[in-house]
Amino acid sequence: MRNKSVPSILSIALLLVVLISPPAISESNDGTTPELMTRIMMFPPNAEVTGMHIDANGNFFVNAMHPDNDNYRATIGVINGIDWNNLPSSIPELASSSSESDTWHGIRTSYGYYQVLRQDGDVFSEGGVVGGIYDAFVPLNEDGSRGYLYTAWEDRPSGISKLEIEWNTTSGEWGVLGGMMLDLSSVNGGWVFCFGSMSPWGTPLLSEELYFSDTQDWNDESYNYHSDQAALEDYLGYYPNPYNYGYIMEINNSTIPEPDFIKHFAMGRFSHENAQVMPDERTVYLSDDGYDTVLFKFVADADGDLSSGTLFAAKVTQDDSSDSATTGFDVEWIEMASSSNSVIQTWIDEYDGITTADFIAGQNSYITDEEIRDWAEWRLNDDLNGDGAIGSATDDRVAFLESRKAAAALGASDEWNKMEGVAFNPNAPDYLYLAMSDVGYDMSDGQGDIDVTQNRCGIVYRMTLDDGWDVNRIEPVISGGPYTSSATYECDVDNLAGPDNLLVLDDGRVLIGEDTSKHESNMVWLWGQIAEPETEPELDSDVDGVVDSQDNCSDTSQGETVNAEGCSETQLSGPVAPEVLEEPVEAEDSDGDGYPDVTDLCDNTPNDSDERVYNVEANGCANMYAPYPEECVDWEYWNSNN
Repeated sequence: MRNKSVPSILSIALLLVVLISPPAISESNDGTTPELMTRIMMFPPNAEVTGMHIDANGNFFVNAMHPDNDNYRATIGVINGIDWNNLPSSIPELASSSSESDTWHGIRTSYGYYQVLRQDGDVFSEGGVVGGIYDAFVPLNEDGSRGYLYTAWEDRPSGISKLEIEWNTTSGEWGVLGGMMLDLSSVNGGWVFCFGSMSPWGTPLLSEELYFSDTQDWNDESYNYHSDQAALEDYLGYYPNPYNYGYIMEINNSTIPEPDFIKHFAMGRFSHENAQVMPDERTVYLSDDGYDTVLFKFVADADGDLSSGTLFAAKVTQDDSSDSATTGFDVEWIEMASSSNSVIQTWIDEYDGITTADFIAGQNSYITDEEIRDWAEWRLNDDLNGDGAIGSATDDRVAFLESRKAAAALGASDEWNKMEGVAFNPNAPDYLYLAMSDVGYDMSDGQGDIDVTQNRCGIVYRMTLDDGWDVNRIEPVISGGPYTSSATYECDVDNLAGPDNLLVLDDGRVLIGEDTSKHESNMVWLWGQIAEPETEPELDSDVDGVVDSQDNCSDTSQGETVNAEGCSETQLSGPVAPEVLEEPVEAEDSDGDGYPDVTDLCDNTPNDSDERVYNVEANGCANMYAPYPEECVDWEYWNSNN
């Protein structure tokens, strides 16, 4: 997500369903989209695609965030008229030249139609004004036709609104029954709620994207972005504690008017893009947006309870190559520490009451880099800085309050650039997907664990899993571009740029939402392919030309005249009216083996004087001299070699 201090929209209407696909590297430079890529949506100029979610009834919720054109407003909406849980193998492609004037509020789609639910500036019926938003749909009835749409504001301070919506079967659209802003004072407010997800047990998980790499600057009034802390101070009525922000927040009791909010300190503090809980309800993958970031994993102590557990950070070993479009990484996990929300809360409380009045240039009012190094030496029992002494620590607060720096100190790979959405679907369980919107900077600086060629248009990675839902491998499957630095919009319009939100469908295909300035209009892409289901020829047991599924008389003697239901005059026990009986069915028998093509699994079997093939089974396949009688024989090959 972009780091912007303007009202913005994020959505992810929740009731999750996702997918899988064959490996492929997508790149286009010939005016056509790559083979496995289909453009299905385009957004107003510079509007970010956010909040992609498909509910249990196949409704695709997707929003447009912070368009830069004065003619458009940030929008929460949904594509109606299509069951996105059961897409056909191919869907129409949206031309890159499609006109904004023919679309809903500048949002174009090739499939279904887009319904606007709310827009930036709309007034809620129960108070408050719509601003920037992320959506999480929580059903209130069994069929999912009525529910709450929770929406997060990506700002500082961040907010959450709640719309009650209901499906109208007559109009074929959602109706908005009411809405309100929610009180976040119980968790000291929020900071840039970004993308999100739904837990397997049905609770929304919101992500605080903490674009604040050095906590030392938090109470420095001369810091460039100090107005953000000042705005949060105005909201709270006191100067904010930095360690209250940068977490995954769960909405519990989300079906009641006033739900509960829980920030999961045990899952680490960094620039959370989103959390993906795996089917064991304990393992969670956590993406870290920004520059020089880390891929994290959390393993809860108990199923369905994220309040305590162990935090891990990934260390990668790069393949013996450097092309970012093909180079993958083996993954090992470094254990950082174990703790609980309640214990970490006591550590956070120690930094309450610190204000700008406590700032002294060159000093640090919060956890210092020296404390982080001493903790790492204590954990590793190693003299990391070579000063002849091993540092010490009294607790593991560093792991949970300065997670990115702590991970790097333990040896984790902290070179990822613009890490975005991480997505999985239990119905397509072989892979987890991870977006990198811009491959460059420390990923391409000639040193460290990661050193690959730049791709300023981004890459989507696929991660393989072993037993226990453990990621052991990361490899690229979709490569954006080509990139032309001299162009107004540097990335090819017919391929991916700035992948951000990801959604895996039940059939394994992947929806990818863009957030980039390198396309004039951000897009939603469908990647992957599914095979058309193979159909076996229907059986005609009595070889009367009427297949069994339509044959009311399945034991007709060969040669008898039958009607459309496969019955002869004899079987019908008496004369049959002439209009009932048909002419004898002349079923086509291409190879002349006595079995009609409709039931013949081997329709090239010779039927001549060659005694080698005189014995043909009921499925139309010869059984003499064939090594596998149940299989169809390639007779041209057989005859040339026997």
